[in-house]
Amino acid sequence: MDSHNSTIKILKPNIEAPDFCLPATPDQKISLHEFRGSPVVLVFYPADWSPVCGDELVIFNEVLPELKRHKANVLGISVDNVWSHIAYTQAKHLHFPLLSDFEPKGAVAKFYGAYESSAGVCSRALFVINGESMIYWSYVSPMGVNPGADGVLDALSSMPGSLAREGSS
Repeated sequence: MDSHNSTIKILKPNIEAPDFCLPATPDQKISLHEFRGSPVVLVFYPADWSPVCGDELVIFNEVLPELKRHKANVLGISVDNVWSHIAYTQAKHLHFPLLSDFEPKGAVAKFYGAYESSAGVCSRALFVINGESMIYWSYVSPMGVNPGADGVLDALSSMPGSLAREGSS
């Protein structure tokens, strides 16, 4: 099962993050360019309702205050539909949007190199994008392993202009 990582070629740092516009609800779409000027954390994950994904998203929900200290916005992305995301957000009490990369299936994940075509789901991939829409940090985890938020927090802390680098941690 872990062999998929050898075929995943996620976008690396110092590449402009591909813009996208994905549904957050049946009548609301969110675009990456809306967050220009602030860091964005993209959390690509395989599926709502799976145990590892649930744990991963709950961790990001728990560290949201720390992420907000860095003025970072979190966006979860999977190929599940908006109705699944709405129910999942309510059940897990998530305080950040889950975006549906449903149709065409995985199109945005494919742009980021974060799509597992053999399984038809997003890879478990993380991206930190700086305020200029450049990928600052990226990481892909094996499907069954929760990567946690430490790498994201370290990346935000080391980003030029971050609170930690300005000495106001």
